[in-house]
Amino acid sequence: MANKLAGKVAVITGGNSGIGLATAKLFADEGAHVFITGRRKEELDAAVKSIGRNATGVQGDVSKLADLDRLFATVKKEKGHIDVLFANAGLGELMPIAGVTEEHYDKTFNVNVKGVVFTVQKALPLFREGGSIILNASVAASKGIEAFSVYSATKAAVRSFARSWTTDLKGRKIRVNAISPGPIETPIFNKMSLTKEQVQEFKSDVTTGVPMGRMGTSEELAKAALFLASDDSSYITGIELFVDGGLAQV
Repeated sequence: MANKLAGKVAVITGGNSGIGLATAKLFADEGAHVFITGRRKEELDAAVKSIGRNATGVQGDVSKLADLDRLFATVKKEKGHIDVLFANAGLGELMPIAGVTEEHYDKTFNVNVKGVVFTVQKALPLFREGGSIILNASVAASKGIEAFSVYSATKAAVRSFARSWTTDLKGRKIRVNAISPGPIETPIFNKMSLTKEQVQEFKSDVTTGVPMGRMGTSEELAKAALFLASDDSSYITGIELFVDGGLAQV
């Protein structure tokens, strides 16, 4: 059976770990050349090595427009076009409304919202007609998760972008979809300024509401992203695909 992304060029932001790296590996296995980004060079280089082939790493922060310009200049120079974009890079920290600071707000919105807007905008000149854009949203956009209001608002914005950009880009036949993970076992939990005990408690709390009774894996998300990236979803655009074990569905 032919590879689902044979000959395609894919860009994945935040591709150095977790969901982004699992997706990059799967896309490469399915025949795509993948460009991945990450802020930390050592981690990015290790990710490129782990993908093994058809991978290029470009260090950068999606909230910095100059870094995005450098990313797409590299893609243009090496491949000349883009077929698939997975705007995956994001961050989240637990913070009750009473504790929200301007720094917390700006950091979260700059990466999760500003970063997505300008990642997509700056990719468009390289996009082939009929390409696929995938935005990484979250069940947090649909659920009222305690102490997660700023993060949840950023992901609600991302979901809205998928609708608006579907209509903006229909003339170019570019499909835009959001993928919304539920609780996924990724390194993000280790970057939430929590103790190990607090991380375990948080994981236990969020898993309690999952009908499937467990956290998901990055590989399960990657398979959903592959579906949206490939011609298997050729008549699907503007949707939010939940990969959440049923958390936001019941």
